[in-house]
Amino acid sequence: MDTYMLEQIGAFDKDGTFKNQIDQTMVLLQEFRTKYPYVKKPDLIETLTADDVFNESAGNVGDFFHWIEFRLKEIGYLSHLYSELYRNIREHLEEFKDLLRNVVDKNKSLAEKVDAPWQEISGMGGDKHLAKKIIFCFNYDTNDILPIFKTSDLEYFLDKITTNPIPDNYPRLTLGEKYQFLTSELIKNKEKISQTKPWGPVYFSRFLYETFPPPRNITSLEKKKKREKEEQKRQQQQKYAEFIELLNELRKNNKISATERRAYPKEWDNQKNRREQLIEELKRKKSN
Repeated sequence: MDTYMLEQIGAFDKDGTFKNQIDQTMVLLQEFRTKYPYVKKPDLIETLTADDVFNESAGNVGDFFHWIEFRLKEIGYLSHLYSELYRNIREHLEEFKDLLRNVVDKNKSLAEKVDAPWQEISGMGGDKHLAKKIIFCFNYDTNDILPIFKTSDLEYFLDKITTNPIPDNYPRLTLGEKYQFLTSELIKNKEKISQTKPWGPVYFSRFLYETFPPPRNITSLEKKKKREKEEQKRQQQQKYAEFIELLNELRKNNKISATERRAYPKEWDNQKNRREQLIEELKRKKSN
């Protein structure tokens, strides 16, 4: 085992802050499972109401998803959820109930649960973060799943803690098969280390995120701001090139002195709000 990895394990959560947070969250998860006892009593899925998904009269997320998104936020934060998504689920309540039956079916593999047709409800496709969290909440006690819902994060963590190569057929796997493979490999590595073997899936996942924070994806707004900043920089470079070209031409034609040639760039640097005026001033000198 890599020395750095062992050092990070030993140094993690010395004051027990994360453990206390997660212990409290696991109590909440038990409450959720008691309130929605679908694992032991799948027939009760039929009693889930449209208002449990989204309460139209109040305009609020329903109780079921209030648990998933907010009360259980320590088990994998979900971003970019919105009321329209819950309305979509409400409108496809029977399809969602079928998906829940699949989630609690002990004869279904983790891959099959992820690969179920969640995408038929608008907003639940893609990398299926929300679906994976629901699956985790009803299957965490199987000890073969982690609350890491981004495929790229799973790939990143596996690369950090093991040197084992990814199998050649990995790119051809379905999303669910990738999720099952990656979580299985991470759990195998956890089980090999005496210090991490007793850790639960939520605590181990927190260790990975705290120790090996994945590169953050840039949002579309940040990309736009970056493009605007780069464009401003390009325009400034063009203006400066024009400014220097004018200076050199004026000096060559003896329209400014050597002292002025040295002074103008300093003024350019010190008076950014006058740069346009400086260029216009030099253009007038050139035309005289």
